[in-house]
Formats: sequence, C-alpha cells, structure tokens
Amino acid sequence: MTSNIETIILTSYFISLCILFVFGLHGFIMVYHHLKNKEKEDLTFLNLENENNIPTVTIQLPLYNELYVASRIIDSTCKIEYPKDKLEIQVLDDSTDETINIVEEQVLHYQKLGFDIKHIRRNSRDGFKAGALKYGLEFAKGEFVAIFDSDFIPKKEFLLATIPYFQDEKIGMVQTRWEHLNDEISLLTKAQAMALDGHFVMEQNVRNKSGYFINFNGTGGVWRKSCIIDAGNWEADTITEDLDLSYRAQMKGWKFRFLKNFTSPSELPAEINALKAQQFRWTKGAVEVAHKLLFKVWKSNTVSLDQKIHSTFHLTNNIVFPFILLTGILNVPIVFIKHQGAFDNYFAVMSFFTLSFVGSFMFYFYGQKEIYKDWRKRILLFPLFMAGSMGFAVSNTKAVIEGFFKKKSEFVRTPKYNLTNETALERKKKLSQSKYAQKISLLVIIEFILAIYFTIGIAISIYYVELSALPFQILFFSGFGFSSFLSIKHFFETKKIK
Repeated sequence: MTSNIETIILTSYFISLCILFVFGLHGFIMVYHHLKNKEKEDLTFLNLENENNIPTVTIQLPLYNELYVASRIIDSTCKIEYPKDKLEIQVLDDSTDETINIVEEQVLHYQKLGFDIKHIRRNSRDGFKAGALKYGLEFAKGEFVAIFDSDFIPKKEFLLATIPYFQDEKIGMVQTRWEHLNDEISLLTKAQAMALDGHFVMEQNVRNKSGYFINFNGTGGVWRKSCIIDAGNWEADTITEDLDLSYRAQMKGWKFRFLKNFTSPSELPAEINALKAQQFRWTKGAVEVAHKLLFKVWKSNTVSLDQKIHSTFHLTNNIVFPFILLTGILNVPIVFIKHQGAFDNYFAVMSFFTLSFVGSFMFYFYGQKEIYKDWRKRILLFPLFMAGSMGFAVSNTKAVIEGFFKKKSEFVRTPKYNLTNETALERKKKLSQSKYAQKISLLVIIEFILAIYFTIGIAISIYYVELSALPFQILFFSGFGFSSFLSIKHFFETKKIK
C-alpha cells in the first residue's frame, strides 16, 4: 500500500519531470526552425565615400569599478573606424574606486587627439546601469546609440557592419553575436562558451530569422535613439533592463536584427563566484520581466499567437531551475521506492521523459556545429555543461523565487580581471592580486551538502543495482561538487588583506 510520503514524492517527481520535459522539447522546436531557416547572412558595410549618408553615433560605455579593464574598453572604442565628427563617446562612470582616475586620464588623452569623448558622472548610482544609460541619453548627440560593457573589445568595423541595417526605418536595434576572448583557459570558461553559443546561435539567431521576439543582450549592439524613447526609455524596475526595453520596443512594432556572422569579443568570468553573480542577475531579471510584461504580451493585439508562445518560453525558461533542484533531491528516495518493484508502470512512463535531454543535446549540438570547425571536440563538453547547469540550481532557484516575489536587490556587477587565453599561472597571479572582495555564502555550503547527499545517492544506487539512476546522480554530484569546490578555491585565490 502506498504511503502518503511516497505519494507526495512520486507526484512531485512527476510534476517536476513534466515541466523539464516541456522546456526540453522546446529544444527540438528551435532545432526545427534552425534547419528551416539556415541561410547564410550577408554582411553590409557602410560606404564612407558619401558623408551625407553617415549618421551621428553615440557610443555609451557604462562603468562601475572596472579598474582592470577600463583602459582597455576606452582604447578599443577609440579604434572603431568612423568619422570623428560623427562619433561621440560617453564614458558613463558610476565608479567609487581608482577607476575614476584611470578613466579621467584616458578621456583627457583622447580628447587631446580630437575625439569627442566625455567622462560622465552622476551624483548617485540610482537605477544602476539603466539609470546611467538613461542619464547619458539625455545628452547624447547621436541618432544611434551603441553600448559596450567594460568586458568587451569591440572590433574596429563594428559601426560599419551594424549601422547599414538601420536604412530600414523599422529597425530599432541591431545585436551582434558575442565572441569569447578567454574560452580556452579552463573548463569553467569552456562550459560558459557553450551556453552562450547556444543562446546566440540557437535562440537569438533562430528566433530572429523566424520572426519571433529577441532581446538586446545589454552590450555589443546598437539602438535607434528614437526607438528607445518611443518604447518608454530605460527603466530600472528589473535588473535586466536590456530584456525589459527589448520587449517593450518590439511590442510597439519595432523590428530587431541579429547578426550571427559579425561578432563582438568579450571576456568570460574566469572565477565561479563572479559567474554565479552574473547568472543570478540574468535569471532573476528574466523572471522580473516575465512578471512585468508577459501578461501584456498575451493581451497585445499586435503580437501574433506564435510570437506569444515563443515569448512565453523565452521569458519563463529560467523556472526550470527549482524543478532541476527538486528532481535531483527526489532522485535519491526514488531509488528506494523503485527498488520495491511496486511501481513498474509508473517508472516505465517516467523513462519517456529522458527525451527532454535529447532535445537539449540537439540544441547545443547545432549551436556548436554552426560556428566552429572543431565542433566535434567541443560538443564532448556537453556533460560538463549539463553538470554545471545542475550545480547552479541552488543559486538560480533563489533568483527565481526573488524574481517571482518581486524582492528588490542591487545590481551586482560581474568582476572583470582583463583575462584572455593566458597560462594558468598568469591567471592565478591576476586573481590573487585582485582587489575585488569575495565571500563564501550560505548557498555554497548548501551546494557542498548536496554534493555529499548525491555521493550517498550514488552509493545507494550501486547497492540496489539501480543503474538507470546513476548518470543523473553523477551529474548532480559533479555539478554541486564542482560549484562548491571552485567557489571555495576562488575565494582563497582572490582573497586580499586590505
């Protein structure tokens, strides 16, 4: 006879797998659209011979305590090929440390060279990045506004490759694909690169070609200034102001363009605590935007049913994290229940849900194959990527809950260390000399406890010869063990006595 506890466990496990299954199947849908719309994109470069065709562009560089990369982003921005009299550069500096002096010196240097570059500071950090962008927009001279975060090194051809698309007056934003400066330095950065490639190639690219909503990724893109204003300008009531403005603009009828074949190089977070902070912000912000806009998307008469469905998946896909966590935790008691042999039909049905993992694999498989010649080697890291996604489930579950209940939090910046594909020794030296303080949070302790929990689960599965449970428990153990170990390791590497 089934006990109440067993009923709760089996029901919760079923519901969790159903939700993961639905989002996993969406991977098949994206692969279908990818294969259907696989044509190559032709890049158009701006003809500089007729200066009457060259619009004025403002480039905004939002900074907050970026002492290791502030000079790099300013230098690379000033190397962009564009007439000086048509280019304005705003360094939107909310810093409170020595970054202020670094920026001041750099701005003065380029002003002497004839650049229209300004060091813009506010009295407060109100609205965080959204507030800084909105403040700078008040003074922006450009008809178009390009935005780069401090971890980017824009290519000199950036404006020549993006501005021509605005000849279509309906285009409100052009986004370039991110390229990775330091994806080869560790397993952590390799896994990140795979995740981002999947997002850009199989989400941004596919959605854009299929006529669905996409989003500005916060950097590496250009906006039509009138589009920003028409959509209601930057708002700071979510911590993903880029996603928020993107949806408001597209709901107003503006069109976006994604460029798969032109990239903007950027630095990936090289230590896991910085990565967790970034993932937490993106996860929570997406839930906040869903809370704010999803009902309006469905209520809109200008948005098609297809667009509404894909927008729902786009804005809500982060809700998988609580169910990843719940599925993992329940996986251990499920071994005991399954061993009783009284629920064979139930578990026969459950085996069908493994198709969702195939959908996820196909999604990232094509994401790698589309842009890399060595995709066969890269896709071998898929299990590592899956383990990492599971390992972040604790932190991202917290983000989902906070976003759902509208708990406000500070925009936590992602520390950058000016790391490219250096040797491990050089990387460790830079991290050890960092002035960015790190801490071991309660979430790290929970991750460590879960790693022990799944170690026990692996032993139980082996003892009862429930081999079908082993792959998932090994992935959960690897994910939580990897995440907690690196958090502690990087804490000591970046720890500095002030």
